[in-house]
Amino acid sequence: MVLGFSIALIVFSLLLMLLVLMHKGKGGGLSDMFGGGMQSSVGGSSVAERNLDRITLVIGLLWFACIVVLGVLMKVSN
Repeated sequence: MVLGFSIALIVFSLLLMLLVLMHKGKGGGLSDMFGGGMQSSVGGSSVAERNLDRITLVIGLLWFACIVVLGVLMKVSN
């Protein structure tokens, strides 16, 4: 079980790094390449950027949950 959560943690870590790098900074980002550069004049943020924010938040929460579960599993196994 620890092995499964360790693998999930590695996968979520890589996904989280990729998603953070795709976010648009002050000077633009990789999200411009995928349509994030089209800004709505009303909302101030594009749909792609908002979806990227949501996906990053979900992956971040899953990453945190994997860390907590791994900590509990290792504490119980000792």
